[in-house]
Amino acid sequence: MNLMQNLRFPLAISILVAAVFALAISLTLNNSNSASIAPTMVQATKPPNVAVMDAPKQIHKTHPLQIHEMRKESFPGSNIEIVETLAPKSSYSQYIASYESEENKIFALLTIPSSDPPEGGFPAIIFNHGYIPPEEYKTEEKYVAYVDGFAREGFVVFKPDYRGHGDSEGEPLGAYYSTAYTADALNAFASVAQMKTVNPKRVGMWGHSMGGHITLRSMVVNENIKAGVIWAGVVASYQDMSSKWTPSTPWKPSPREVATKRPSRQDIIDEFGTIEENPDFWNSIAPINFVDDISGPVQIHHGTGDTTVPWAFSESLNFALTLANKDVEFFSYEGADHNLSGSAFLTALARSAEFFKKHL
Repeated sequence: MNLMQNLRFPLAISILVAAVFALAISLTLNNSNSASIAPTMVQATKPPNVAVMDAPKQIHKTHPLQIHEMRKESFPGSNIEIVETLAPKSSYSQYIASYESEENKIFALLTIPSSDPPEGGFPAIIFNHGYIPPEEYKTEEKYVAYVDGFAREGFVVFKPDYRGHGDSEGEPLGAYYSTAYTADALNAFASVAQMKTVNPKRVGMWGHSMGGHITLRSMVVNENIKAGVIWAGVVASYQDMSSKWTPSTPWKPSPREVATKRPSRQDIIDEFGTIEENPDFWNSIAPINFVDDISGPVQIHHGTGDTTVPWAFSESLNFALTLANKDVEFFSYEGADHNLSGSAFLTALARSAEFFKKHL
């Protein structure tokens, strides 16, 4: 064999190996692209507008909304007091209760199963309701079917009214540009965990719309929340909230909210600059950027017909949690509205209850 033949032989082998390797890659990609997906379970497909925040950035000023600042605060809750006993249901008792949150007396709807507590106590759900004009909110009239669905499944359910809602003390300062409602939810969590009939290691959170934002923020601040379920949540980055959120009926502050001068996006812009001018700050207040530290598994539900909160917000959270290798399920409901009305409601409620049974 001459010199040219000696060179051609290894070259031919190299070409053959490369061709086999390329074929293997092609087959792998084709197989992965054709993987079957359950009709309502959504897999993460595209990156959200998020920035993972492993440590505080060098921001000259701080704000209470920054996740790292919220983690420094204490949310001890208090003893829960029964204010009024309501008519019992077939499988649970219900009460109007109160607790303390940042020196405000906050009222809540409390349900307790009629059965004897299991060893260690009942599992419990902190129920974070969505936006309702504070002066229109009534403890016993809102989210009745939702609470009933979880209460009948053996959970203690605690639905805080938030400050400034119903008879709760304090001013209705909001959830997106104030820590107020999240503080009320975290103090509710601590209060319920102190109940003798509740297992403090089996307490989770549920949130709808604005309550979804509160649930996500709570779960990246408090490491003890065991699991969370979010329906049609405002869970995107502040950049996406600013550029992609245009509800069919634009939000207008109620008279009570106007009177309290609740914090707004413009207030923060005036102090810290726009998102384009100071992205580090805006990233530091968005809970979606901190899902590496999420306290437990998350289940997400959203209807594609939602004209109040974009379906893409839930898609972004699903992707962020998947990217962080967290335990997440995302269920999409074709054509369903913001409240998942109709058959979607019953399906989502059943899935949510089963999720809590599994993880609480």
